[in-house]
Order: sequence, then C-alpha cells, then structure tokens
Amino acid sequence: MASHIERRKFLATLGGVAVAWPLTARAQQPAMPVVGFLSVRSPGESASIEAAFRQGLREQGYVEGQNLHIAFRWAEGHYDRLPGGQSR
Repeated sequence: MASHIERRKFLATLGGVAVAWPLTARAQQPAMPVVGFLSVRSPGESASIEAAFRQGLREQGYVEGQNLHIAFRWAEGHYDRLPGGQSR
C-alpha cells in the first residue's frame, strides 16, 4: 500500500513539473530586439530599399521573426506623420 501512495506522489510531482516546464522555459527567453524602419514613402515605393535593408540585416546574422522584429512605419509623403516632422 505504501508503494502505491509513493507512486501517486511521484506521478503527481512529475505531472506538475511537466505542466510548469514550458512556462519556465518561455519566461527565461531573452526579449527579441526591435528595429524601426521609418520611411516618408509608401510601402510600394520603398520595396527595393526595404529588401536591401533586410539583406543587410541578414548579412549581419539577423533574421526577422527568428532573432529580430522589424517595426515598419510609412509616412506616405505626409511629413507631419514623422516625429518632429514639418510640411515641405
């Protein structure tokens, strides 16, 4: 009978560890760096520049979604949308 109780305790402890393991593993991962890409153009007008930007990051070992997040912002010719922006 005692071994049956010990087995239950062991299985309960093992189950608790299995549930908690993904939570602790996720909590220990470092935050992913964020790089901002700000353009006065529209996304379509900036396609070649954006591609070169991503290529340069890849050459330095940064891949979007794996070890880097890129935050894109487009002013689309509206300079007032830029921080401290002024109309031309």
